[in-house]
Amino acid sequence: MKVTVVGAGHVGATAADCLARKDLVDEVVLIDIVEGLAKGKALDIQESAPIHLFDTRVVGGSDYSLTRDSDVCIITAGRPRKPGMSRDDLLTINAGIVRHITEQLVTYSPNTILIVVTNPLDVMTYVAYMTSGFPSHRVMGMAGVLDTARYRAFLAEALEVSVKDIQALILGTHGDTMVPLPRFTTVAGTPVTDLLPADTIEAIAQRTRFGGGEIVELMGTSAWYAPGAAAAEMCEAILKDSNRILPASVWMTGQYGIEGIFLGMPIKLGRSGVKDILELKLNDEELAALKKAGEHVRGMIDRLAELEAQQS
Repeated sequence: MKVTVVGAGHVGATAADCLARKDLVDEVVLIDIVEGLAKGKALDIQESAPIHLFDTRVVGGSDYSLTRDSDVCIITAGRPRKPGMSRDDLLTINAGIVRHITEQLVTYSPNTILIVVTNPLDVMTYVAYMTSGFPSHRVMGMAGVLDTARYRAFLAEALEVSVKDIQALILGTHGDTMVPLPRFTTVAGTPVTDLLPADTIEAIAQRTRFGGGEIVELMGTSAWYAPGAAAAEMCEAILKDSNRILPASVWMTGQYGIEGIFLGMPIKLGRSGVKDILELKLNDEELAALKKAGEHVRGMIDRLAELEAQQS
């Protein structure tokens, strides 16, 4: 089996490193417009094999023919956020990048599964889907796994418990309109609403919503360890056909009355990609928040179309 990661920046290199250490596939290919960057990072990861004890071969370059017959392709390439920028500021720049990358990947791996990480994520996943012509179950965005990981990490800190015992879901967008679900969050089976006061849970939810921005303000650039690991976790679920229930940005076909956009949902993930979308019994407040998130994504798609029409 073979996985391609496009973008040899921090996120892409971390995803490639995580995948190599998992020793899931025969080959991981790292692609970047800067050939030396991709080759160098691939070589660095490969040289760690005797230490981490993996047999996966890691190669890098800028020639997309290296990606031929990939089982999964992860798109991380794009302009990163800088301080003061929102994910939405990256809209038109990254749409062009994702469109070009998708065209190349489809040419060499027409049967692959696409995982999009580039921001603004829900809209970039839409761009990849429309460009690829793939069925919707083979295109998804890595959002909920990362957001849920942040949420669980903050809850574990507040409760002074292991992250291993926290189960949680976050729906909606990868951005300010994401929808944490405290009612569906448990600690060793106990609802978190029984363990923490409502204001503490809301403060943690707010920190999660702006978790990426917090890191940008601290470092001057976007996060990479958690996003790279999240993409690798999704890839592992696909390659192992494990039927993991993970949150991801997927094509909506009427769930909760929403269709024609990508939005974060809990999904069953396996070898064919998205095997099923799970619909939870949301209350009125949760449903309203989810619909607001959907309206935001739809507005961004419309805005992208307008901006590109002006540029043409």
